[in-house]
Amino acid sequence: MFVTPAYAQAAGGGGGDILVSIMPFILIFVIMYFLIIRPQRQQMKKRQEMLNNVRRGDQVVTGGGITGKVTKVVDDNEVEVEIADGLKVRVVRSLLADVKVKGEPVQESAQKK
Repeated sequence: MFVTPAYAQAAGGGGGDILVSIMPFILIFVIMYFLIIRPQRQQMKKRQEMLNNVRRGDQVVTGGGITGKVTKVVDDNEVEVEIADGLKVRVVRSLLADVKVKGEPVQESAQKK
């Protein structure tokens, strides 16, 4: 029937408990930001810069694995790629997987095969 002194004291100091209960969530968010979100943003910026710098004469690899040479930049969204002698296709710029600028040396691993 009577309230013990231990329960009476716990009810008055509840302000610090909220901070202690929220702290793990804040730490998890900070860790996720530095391990996942920030590197992904940097990677997206590098990819966008690579796609914006596509120009005539560059060797490109499409998302489907087709390699070819850029013959014409149609507009901001499309490029014309020659995938065989006399065979040109229009490719959406965002679907390019890799851009190899002309004059880029062949990798050593590719030479050994």
